[in-house]
Amino acid sequence: MSNEPVLIAEKLCKRYGALVATDHVSLNLLPGEIHALIGPNGAGKSTLIHLLSGTQSCDSGRLWVRGRDITHASAHRRVSVGLSRSYQITNIFDEMTVFENLLLAAQSHAGSSFKFWRPRSQDLALEQAAKVLALDCSIDEAMWSTPAGILPHGEQRKLEFALALAARPAVLLLDEPMAGMGPDETLRLTELIESMRGRLAMLLVEHDMQAVFRLADRISVLVYGRIIATGTPAEIRENPEVRRAYLGDEEGLDDSGAPTNAQERAT
Repeated sequence: MSNEPVLIAEKLCKRYGALVATDHVSLNLLPGEIHALIGPNGAGKSTLIHLLSGTQSCDSGRLWVRGRDITHASAHRRVSVGLSRSYQITNIFDEMTVFENLLLAAQSHAGSSFKFWRPRSQDLALEQAAKVLALDCSIDEAMWSTPAGILPHGEQRKLEFALALAARPAVLLLDEPMAGMGPDETLRLTELIESMRGRLAMLLVEHDMQAVFRLADRISVLVYGRIIATGTPAEIRENPEVRRAYLGDEEGLDDSGAPTNAQERAT
């Protein structure tokens, strides 16, 4: 596997009037790594996810995915070159079944419309939808015919994760995937994300520091729109600037070294 970054963001800036939401943010994702982005409320994490996914445009800076300059590409175009995302608020089709949700995502990636099926595209979409549900996301086949809107919250989040995977991305942006989950649901989704390590690069924005410190190969810390540190979990735990700005002192760490103070809940 190449060690060349699969995503490179260089000096991304976004202003809202006098407010600087992202201030010359640079980061990269290596193939197969889980890279976490943490920081307090108002740090600019959500804005950065919007800039990377193409739902907002940057004022300046450059962005590459798999060597392609996508700085000015639409969100749809970014999906086609290998970048997918999940959302803070679950984004599924409630009235459609679990399988129909996945089939729509897989067929969209295959390049057909429901109105004009091509036999080969249909076969590929059906095969891809079944693979993602059964193998990648371990969604029980008994649920495939269930309307997505009546699934428990944790299963809906797993389905949204599956929808993002259906595009077969090289880079997956995970925007607070554990939001609103109980401990058992969080553990199951953490294990699912961990099982994908090495298969694609993931940028994880998450307030659950237990999950972050378990999952992340590297962590970047965003404070006031700037990345103040990037490193391994151990390096981030020991970084004095990070401790002062976000993690707190040593008394705020649990036995694993993950922060337990109030700021861990910041989003």
